[in-house]
Amino acid sequence: MDFLDLAGKSVLVMGAANRKSVAFHVGKLLSDFGADVLYSVRSEQRRESLRKLVGDAPIYVCDVEHQEEIDRLAESLAKDRSQIQGLVHSIAFADYSAGWLPFHETPRSAFLQAVDISCFSLIATCNAFREILDPSSGSVVTISISTTRMAAENYGYMAPVKAALDSSICFLAKSFSGFSKVRFNAVCPGLLKTSASAGIPGYVDSYLFAEQATLRKQAVQTAEVANTVAFLVSPRSSGINCQGLVIDAGMETNYFDEQIVKNAVDQGG
Repeated sequence: MDFLDLAGKSVLVMGAANRKSVAFHVGKLLSDFGADVLYSVRSEQRRESLRKLVGDAPIYVCDVEHQEEIDRLAESLAKDRSQIQGLVHSIAFADYSAGWLPFHETPRSAFLQAVDISCFSLIATCNAFREILDPSSGSVVTISISTTRMAAENYGYMAPVKAALDSSICFLAKSFSGFSKVRFNAVCPGLLKTSASAGIPGYVDSYLFAEQATLRKQAVQTAEVANTVAFLVSPRSSGINCQGLVIDAGMETNYFDEQIVKNAVDQGG
């Protein structure tokens, strides 16, 4: 039984990079459910590397920093598919080349670039795709983070950028509701082991701590995030709109875990 009712539905997955990326896991899972999965990547080099992983699936090149490339992607999709039922936005970028800096010293150019790529790209893409997204049952899902209220030094300015992304979900849903029933949601995972996260200073230590803070003492798996994305793309989640579903294995409820507290107290002594 095709419980998710995804067979034959066309879904564009943006941001797949390699086997570890959330977008790749999402695309593979959707394909397993019989969906018609299309991919969009940033560069020709990414297309060549992804081709080895996804076979004959259509792969488009679109650098979302350039509006003309977003428009060209929309035109290409419209020619190849009259309509798509799903859009998965798994795109984020932060320039940490200046090294770790206190938040108040965040470079203006780095912050604005991160907002452009990680947040505004969703708005611009949805606007360009408004005639392609199925108005009766379309679903847009973006990838956020489990909380934007925890001021982790090493994540820095990306938390406010993700907060803007979370807010944009609500405004896009309201805006599109004037002419369609397209839904907009975010999947908000805890710390994941991906290639992108490897570029964040001190990420491994944070990841190991987060793992201990989960109720099950096991970090969130990328496949678990992909499962949630597939559900939100599917018609089975038709009543869910303007939401951010947190996938953190209970971490947010477990900050006073007995062993974590004991370790902190013992070290402090």
